[in-house]
Amino acid sequence: MKVNPHIKPKNNSTSIVMLDVIIALLPLVVAAYVAYGQQALLLIATAIVSAILADFLFSALYARKFTTVLDGSAVITALLLSFTLSPVTPCYVVAFGGFSAVIFGKMLWGGLGKNRFNPALVGREFMAAFFPVMASSAIWDTKRLINIESKNIFGGLQDSYLSGYLSDLIYKPTGAMGEYSIALIALGGLYLILRKRISWHIPFTLLVVFSIGFWLVDDGDDLKYSIAGVLLGSLFMATDMPSSPNSPYGKMYYGGMIGLVSFIFIAAGVRFEYMSFSILILNGFSSQINDVFRPRVWGREEDTKIKVEKIFLLTLTVLVITMAVLSLHYYQLIRYLVYIYIIYIIFKFNFSFIKNISNPI
Repeated sequence: MKVNPHIKPKNNSTSIVMLDVIIALLPLVVAAYVAYGQQALLLIATAIVSAILADFLFSALYARKFTTVLDGSAVITALLLSFTLSPVTPCYVVAFGGFSAVIFGKMLWGGLGKNRFNPALVGREFMAAFFPVMASSAIWDTKRLINIESKNIFGGLQDSYLSGYLSDLIYKPTGAMGEYSIALIALGGLYLILRKRISWHIPFTLLVVFSIGFWLVDDGDDLKYSIAGVLLGSLFMATDMPSSPNSPYGKMYYGGMIGLVSFIFIAAGVRFEYMSFSILILNGFSSQINDVFRPRVWGREEDTKIKVEKIFLLTLTVLVITMAVLSLHYYQLIRYLVYIYIIYIIFKFNFSFIKNISNPI
């Protein structure tokens, strides 16, 4: 008797899952177009074309596969990458970022589902490492280029502060290209949760810990950060399935630590890369978090003291790495960390990952 134990629902194929993420991100593309018109679309298109081209060429050369780009992962990587950028970022820099995100963030790890770090954020850090323009504050001076200014949509309300606040939630064209509408970001995240593409654990604990940090410090209101950027990172980047833990408690710890680390970076004066740094740092600890928060095997007792000790040591290690990255950022040495990463990933690919390049999960 032949019995197949593997049942794959047709609505949960890789392409369908990726399509849902693209649907959730499309409203942000519309918001970027409303804010900066064709300039925004040009940068988004540049990122998508470079990412697809990198995916196609690498898959064709190493795996002899020519249809992997159809799964949609390269498009998602490109969209998320472009949403972290200023609308005046040079096109050649964006193309480099899209190419690097796919090659060094996904393909050299073995392909789809095997990446240790979020590919879009890897591409973002490559751009910062190789192009000094990314570190210039002038790249964020975009007010003169705004296509449609923010408007007081709720002007009929008597409370002017409340009406302005609510209007900014709908549309406020400042910051990176994915940060122009908090409402649309939240709507996209809610769509993914309802479609069960992501769970609530990571974004909820991330935002709670992040908010508590600002509530506890005296000068929390004076610290500079983007609410939209934090929300975008918590819903669409921290929840990247291959680079995040898979158990509920592991996800909650992971999200909470991203919230804590990002708050530390902001409090220390990191202006534009606090979410990128914090998510990438916790990406690196994802497998350890899975081990510590592994569900208890039925019939076996769990030693609570040992588990608490493991959590403490893991948290201490994360904080030490955070301080190390903060020091590198302060002395403008992050680019050397990127160089080390390039050497490491190429070495690992040639001696290990290349064996699994044809077997995506």
